[in-house]
Amino acid sequence: MRAGPVARLAHGPIPERAVRSRPQYEVCPMQALTSRSAEAPLALITLPSPKLRRDELRVKVHAIGVNPVDWKMRGAGAFLGFMQRLLGPSGPLVVGVDFAGEVVEVGARVEGLEPGVRVVGGTDFSRKQRGSYADEVVVRADQCARLPDAVSYEAAACLPVAAVTAWTALTDHAGIGDGSRVLVLGASGGVGLFAIQLARMLGAQVVGVCSARNTVLIESLGAVALDYGAGDPLEAARAHGPFDLVLHLVGTDTYPLKACRALLSPTGIVDLVAIRSADYPAVLFSRQVRTILGRPTRARLAPLVDALARGELEPMIEARFALADGEQAHQRSRTGKVVGKLLLIPGAPREDA
Repeated sequence: MRAGPVARLAHGPIPERAVRSRPQYEVCPMQALTSRSAEAPLALITLPSPKLRRDELRVKVHAIGVNPVDWKMRGAGAFLGFMQRLLGPSGPLVVGVDFAGEVVEVGARVEGLEPGVRVVGGTDFSRKQRGSYADEVVVRADQCARLPDAVSYEAAACLPVAAVTAWTALTDHAGIGDGSRVLVLGASGGVGLFAIQLARMLGAQVVGVCSARNTVLIESLGAVALDYGAGDPLEAARAHGPFDLVLHLVGTDTYPLKACRALLSPTGIVDLVAIRSADYPAVLFSRQVRTILGRPTRARLAPLVDALARGELEPMIEARFALADGEQAHQRSRTGKVVGKLLLIPGAPREDA
């Protein structure tokens, strides 16, 4: 279905109790991935489909993006996992944020999205929503952006956490524009590759730190590539600075915060995605240090979807897994060697089937 304004129904206002559904759509129990403990592997289970509230919509999920935060939430003592259990819905823990799919049902108060519309979005446990590792999600309309026909579900599912994190750091936090300088530590991962492309789109000069095997890829995106195996990459980056943004995707145990701050311009910042307890004093008391994890919303996703449709942004997908093989995807993500994104595909056959 084409993106654009949705025509009003000719039969007058919709009663508050009404729910609009795709023709022949029937709400059935959902399939979701969960684990009984931090150590137990993810397993596919059947859960009751959440009842739709008047301001919510139901999406049949076609593709799910995998992010490191997904498996980190499963860990014993993980802060986000604790918050999810505190603020999130009751019942089994379903992780995941990213999804792309088709709207199949909308509540009476939802405007601008109708059954049959293609969308991309992110779940939010603070709104009592289950995660996206499932064949359907229930979210609010402001968490979804429309997808034009030219953008595939798989490409769109790469966006919500990774691209929104990069976009928020570049625009909201650092105000990157023409002539700015950006250093990306961990340039070949999901966030890093989007950050390079988006920074170049904004007119910035970009330096990316990566392994030797990924230098050609980073250079093909218009960035200077620094091989971390060829010496101290922060010292090598000094020749290309000072930087208005150091996007730190690795962890300050690898690239210390003090050394990163020494590379900044007078108004530059270090934005931390991987944060340790030792970093909190700097985050709290230094104007040079911030922390970032993108929260997908319609407003943040819309310009990214537009960039995808124009061909200015290209997601890189390393591998696709059946939803039931989510544990394999997490094992691969934990290696820290993924180039680009991993996806889960509901309905796809299992690798060992």
